[in-house]
Amino acid sequence: MSRGAEYSTRKLTDEQLAQQNQLISQANQQDQSDRAQIMPTIQSLLTSTGYTPQQQSDITQQSLGAANTAYDALRQSAANRVAATNNSAGYGDLLGQIGRQQAQTDASQTQQNQISFANQQLKEQLAGLNALGQTYGVDTNLLGKAMGVPSELLGVRQRASQGSSTSGLGSLFGVGSSIASLFG
Repeated sequence: MSRGAEYSTRKLTDEQLAQQNQLISQANQQDQSDRAQIMPTIQSLLTSTGYTPQQQSDITQQSLGAANTAYDALRQSAANRVAATNNSAGYGDLLGQIGRQQAQTDASQTQQNQISFANQQLKEQLAGLNALGQTYGVDTNLLGKAMGVPSELLGVRQRASQGSSTSGLGSLFGVGSSIASLFG
């Protein structure tokens, strides 16, 4: 190869390398800018406490309010029956039974709410970890395998916790219908 051809080849190679380095530098700057913008959101997910105390209170009030409304209706129905028949025999026992079942339902609903609150916190923290992994290009499946965790188990806890907050309502209506049958 002649000296002119070598010089030309070297010059073109240096230009190409400079362009590639410039593109890599621009991409790195853009990545850093993107990470700087998204990191506060990821940080808030990682340190998430789940629902705020006000949200927890609202959820609890709403869920217990729905349960207590059904029991209030049962008490009213019992009182109407006593008024219509002018016979209060068994009324006190019935109110006691309604009260015990309401306490059980309220306790069960409160427990379900607490589980839901804990699951929400965990879900948000897992979302933060996932976003962090994606931001820095960490393959969580590969990381899990390196730690000895089968990939099938990754995300199982998160999927299992979704939808668990509604399971208490089935028991509420089951109890309410059993009490309602006493008036039939």
